[in-house]
Amino acid sequence: MSLGLVGRKVGMTRIFAEDGSSIPVTVLDVSNNRVTQVKTEDSDGYSAVQVAYGVRRASRVNKAATGHFSKAGVEAGSVLREFRVAPDQLASLKSGDVVAATVFAVGQLVDVSGTSIGKGYAGAIRRHNFSSNRASHGNSLSHNSAGSIGMAQDPGRVFPGKKMAGHLGNDACTAQNLLIIRVDELRQLLMVKGAVPGSKGGEVVVLPAVKEKMKAGA
Repeated sequence: MSLGLVGRKVGMTRIFAEDGSSIPVTVLDVSNNRVTQVKTEDSDGYSAVQVAYGVRRASRVNKAATGHFSKAGVEAGSVLREFRVAPDQLASLKSGDVVAATVFAVGQLVDVSGTSIGKGYAGAIRRHNFSSNRASHGNSLSHNSAGSIGMAQDPGRVFPGKKMAGHLGNDACTAQNLLIIRVDELRQLLMVKGAVPGSKGGEVVVLPAVKEKMKAGA
């Protein structure tokens, strides 16, 4: 239960530390995260904050969403995301507020969720990281194949869920325990060490690291 931010993956670059070492970072634009609704135990049965990110043309917003954004007094967004938070955090938030990048600090560990890059139809070797078959000694036309998939007469079928060739990528995934190297308060950018899921321009969600919280509570 913690407040996060919705953003956009800008791309990768590097930052030089004081000792001259190069740190690869991914730049995340988390500007203009605006609160569209504050949910409380009394009115909704749980405490949460709903935020909007991005901009959406009025002609692309249905009447229900238009009324929702108008009630909050904010511009229509392309992404709506809800974060469960502790009740004591709701006191400092109200509809229309902008949540800044400074909710995160340098040196903090975060989990970044996004949609991985789609790679189309892929074979079983690449899709499931299998080992390929031997490349010599009688192997013919099956160097990079999954091998036999069938069964004996009993059960005489292929079990559902068998790891085979198919669509690879374009899945929701999370990169955990990424270190925040820099917070650009002026441009509302987060720079995290390492790569995050998705293409440039893809939407991401940044949350405090779950495993770090579990470790602190242990």
